[in-house]
Amino acid sequence: MKLFYGEIADNKVFIDSEEQTHIVKVLRMRSGEEIFVTDGKGNLAKGNLIFEGKKVSLDISEIKEDLPNFPTQLHIAIAPTKNIDRIEFFVEKATEMGISEITILQTEKTERKNLNIEKLRKQSISASKQSLRVHFPVINDLTKFSDFIKNVDPETTFVAHCNENLERIDLKLIQQEQHDSAKTITFLIGPEGDFSEKEIKLLAEKGVKAVSLGNQRLRTETAGVFVAAWNYGLM
Repeated sequence: MKLFYGEIADNKVFIDSEEQTHIVKVLRMRSGEEIFVTDGKGNLAKGNLIFEGKKVSLDISEIKEDLPNFPTQLHIAIAPTKNIDRIEFFVEKATEMGISEITILQTEKTERKNLNIEKLRKQSISASKQSLRVHFPVINDLTKFSDFIKNVDPETTFVAHCNENLERIDLKLIQQEQHDSAKTITFLIGPEGDFSEKEIKLLAEKGVKAVSLGNQRLRTETAGVFVAAWNYGLM
């Protein structure tokens, strides 16, 4: 399947302009070749390419709407790493493993205050196409920790931290039944240097359970990928 990104509405398909350029100048595809187009919202169109000068359109043969998504939605709120390449790696790999939503979290110890969210969104689209996803993850803007925790559901929200002096449960104790019964599971993952003790206690006061990801101390992006893989395995 050759999957591209575009808009699907009213039985019409509009291939994204950057995708059109990629089709013409990089892939050098020809008129009549079959491709698929998704809008990242669960809709998928199939058809054959039509070239009109520099514009590329689709001769539609089939449109499928509201295709099923993953049964459990995983939302990871993660602090950005100082080296931006690492958070970009996380976004790519977590997308491939079916994550539904990512929030970039500004915590007390977050060193990076600015990052290109649009670039992360484009990377998630690219990874979604590569892994043949028709539901793309939502990439939220940089959000303050204090704002994020205002509306968390303590029954389905967990925080991964490394503070051995504070109570944590093993990730394995979040059983299959608990996982499957939740429509959305949210994990918070801190920056290099971890969450502050104050932040961890604020979460505990809201009833958010803390989890351990094992005996090894994981880098921020590794912890994010680990949780995404855990969720993917249960699904």
